[in-house]
Amino acid sequence: MISIEYYSEEIPGLPLASLVSSLPLLISEESYALGNITLVFCTDDELLELNKEHLSHDYYTDIITFDFTEGKALGGDLFISVERVKDNANTLQVTFEEELHRVCYHGVLHLLGYNDKSATEISIMRDKENYYLTKLFHVKH
Repeated sequence: MISIEYYSEEIPGLPLASLVSSLPLLISEESYALGNITLVFCTDDELLELNKEHLSHDYYTDIITFDFTEGKALGGDLFISVERVKDNANTLQVTFEEELHRVCYHGVLHLLGYNDKSATEISIMRDKENYYLTKLFHVKH
């Protein structure tokens, strides 16, 4: 089950319907079952505090993923900075909705075991993100 929670106040205008409907398709295609995934939308400062506290990183990021996968039942918490996603979308010259999908797909890919530490891993991660954006997002928009 995918649930939507808000770390702080509710953020209006989030394109959640298409996001929530596409994540199970991504998970299924990767041969996992949907466990409990929580999307938590927050501010830059809130995510920075989590980054410092849990990862000892003192910088802004767009997503932090906490993995609670058990066997093939994919589960975890995705903490997403809406401010970072907006800035990324402007920088990349894509819509906010597309960038939000990319960031959430990125988090789910981490839950699936994909990493982004080396150049090779980053390349694989980007290819997967682009594949799922093409298959699950661009087809519907």
